[in-house]
Amino acid sequence: MRDERPMSEAAIEALAQGRHGDPFALLGPHREGEGWVIRALLPRARAVTALARSGETLAAFRRVHAAGLFEAEISERPDYRLCIDWDGVIQVTEDPYSFPPLLGELDVYLLAEGRHRRIAQCLGAQPMTCEGILGVHFAVWAPNARRVSVIGAFNTWDGRRHPMRLRHDCGVWEIFIPRLGAGELYKYEILGADGRLTERADPLARAAEAPPATASIVADARPLAWSDAAWQGARAGRRDDAPLAIYEVHAPSWRRHADGRSFAWLELGDTLVPYMRDLGFTHVELLPVMLHPFRGSWGYQPLGLFVPMPELGSPTGFAGFVDRCHAEGIGVILDWVPAHFPNDAHGLARFDGTALYEHLDPREGVHREWNTYVYNLGRNEVRGFLIGSALFWLQHFHADGLRVDAVAAMLYRDYSRREGEWIPNRYGGRENLEAIDFLQELSRVVAEEVPGAMLVAEESTAWPGVTRAADAGGLGFTHKWNMGWMHDTLRYISHEPVHRSYHHDDLTFGPLYAFFERFILPISHDEVVYGKRSLLGRMPGDNWQRFANLRVYLAFMWTHPGKKLLFMGTEFGQPEEWNHDAALAWRLLEDPMHAGVRRLLGDLNALFRGERALHARDFTADGFRWVVADDRAQSVLAWLRMDPDGGEPVLVACNFTPVPRHEYRVGLPAEGQWREILNTDAETYGGSGMGNMGSVAAAADPSHGLPASLALTLPPLAAIALQVEG
Repeated sequence: MRDERPMSEAAIEALAQGRHGDPFALLGPHREGEGWVIRALLPRARAVTALARSGETLAAFRRVHAAGLFEAEISERPDYRLCIDWDGVIQVTEDPYSFPPLLGELDVYLLAEGRHRRIAQCLGAQPMTCEGILGVHFAVWAPNARRVSVIGAFNTWDGRRHPMRLRHDCGVWEIFIPRLGAGELYKYEILGADGRLTERADPLARAAEAPPATASIVADARPLAWSDAAWQGARAGRRDDAPLAIYEVHAPSWRRHADGRSFAWLELGDTLVPYMRDLGFTHVELLPVMLHPFRGSWGYQPLGLFVPMPELGSPTGFAGFVDRCHAEGIGVILDWVPAHFPNDAHGLARFDGTALYEHLDPREGVHREWNTYVYNLGRNEVRGFLIGSALFWLQHFHADGLRVDAVAAMLYRDYSRREGEWIPNRYGGRENLEAIDFLQELSRVVAEEVPGAMLVAEESTAWPGVTRAADAGGLGFTHKWNMGWMHDTLRYISHEPVHRSYHHDDLTFGPLYAFFERFILPISHDEVVYGKRSLLGRMPGDNWQRFANLRVYLAFMWTHPGKKLLFMGTEFGQPEEWNHDAALAWRLLEDPMHAGVRRLLGDLNALFRGERALHARDFTADGFRWVVADDRAQSVLAWLRMDPDGGEPVLVACNFTPVPRHEYRVGLPAEGQWREILNTDAETYGGSGMGNMGSVAAAADPSHGLPASLALTLPPLAAIALQVEG
């Protein structure tokens, strides 16, 4: 019969108080002597009975501790269910402590190595069937915790009810709880190494409550519905010579209902997607859609790196938005933040009572500028967590690329730190070697797992080789934001035209380095906030001149080497700074001047996409040639863009003063009739209507080192583009 040696009083007390670190060693069925003992910890239960699958009673449990520890003896290996009397309410369920570990040996090995590429299908809350029973498998990495429990309404948020099993080889706690399913709210209750008891959201949750609520939600395990197989198949063939015009969007504030509610994902699919299609954008870039507790961070302080923000709808709704974009020929780029995370008490900070995801030393682990923690990229599991997140958005949600935020903050140990506030690397330098290794690994994995996916760096320094392959010593990004071009050109266009001759180099400097990286020219959300004013708001002069300046700047940008990115609202000249708590000022489109800017932007996109000379050689110097670069006195620039397939080049000329220039001679590669294919001073855009009557004849009259030339009319504060006919 049964071995009479009872559990120690210390073990019983530890269980009862929720301090026992190995509950599976005591709870559930255990062989003791010649029979079996079943133990269950069920605080506040009146009585417990073991039932056979057929429904007959196997044994009645006896209470062995006032806290709700019950015990029953059975002679045979039990196949049983628990019948629990909760003070008159009867619950019949399988015993969570009768199920075996579900993480396989390969899972454990890959998790410890930080190389589990399907971490979102391994950790977190996974609805599944175990031994024929429907339930949810919970798993969370917390290697230094003394105890971890799953809590939710299903156990009255009592951390004593479902303490988990620790898999020591990888530091992951797991448990299978039967008869739970999608939609269940839950958290982890963690007794940390520091002795503190905290409630945490699941770092691998795939659904969650909307802030300020903090519970995770068991996500639906059913596959998402997609209709973009052709799009996905073609993505692997993405080429650098393709046009790339990105509309940057903060989804909650693009458009709102009259009562102030943001449009949901499906509503954005019906409105935002056709709007982008009609304007000719090739891609949308969304400010971080990952769950973030502070709305004012715009998503750049995320805590749910696997959860689309619930304020706009379900994960299924977000997938529907992406699918709708692809159906309309629009790619989806997501801003993604692996540099830092906020210090909210329910998040990753000191997750298991130690500095787990972050560095312990604040000289490495704290961004004082943002009051956030820095990921410890020297830790295998942290790298695996972040790379798993990147792959999740690209694979599970079919995103076409990630724009990696704050890369400079990752690359430099002294970023935004004073002397004595940072620790040099092992060679005594300021470079963050762990971050370099991580970014190179990220680029290799993304290229291997999701061929054709974009990886864009927001990197504000002159770090060499950002878009060079990792195997060739670079970081491996596919594109880099050209922050230098952005700062120089915005500084120039903000000057009164009478002063621009003194700042001419701000426009001519860009092509000197334009082909060192695969650049995107960004006019992003960061340029229309914090007192910088909107793009229209930066423009000098009276109302007419401000709009003319905006139009010439946009044309200069769209015809300059480099891919394009424009933040929402700029396409119609919103005069106020962006406010994340309000919708864009759509009423302005009733004004012909604002409507004219949007019409111009649509035509610029059509020209950019239609003329290979304007996009096919954005990354090579042979696609660009200055014609007029030194006329600082009149603030005029002219250049040629070349078609790699032998098509006709495009001549672009810009007049950055309000003074028209007549008979302005410009050199050309060929004589003939040159047709005006763009004029930002056209009346349809809100301009004065000055131009070249549709075309100009070029004669064999050499100029600017070219064999032909023509005499142009350059309208005030305007850009024109011409192409030889035939």
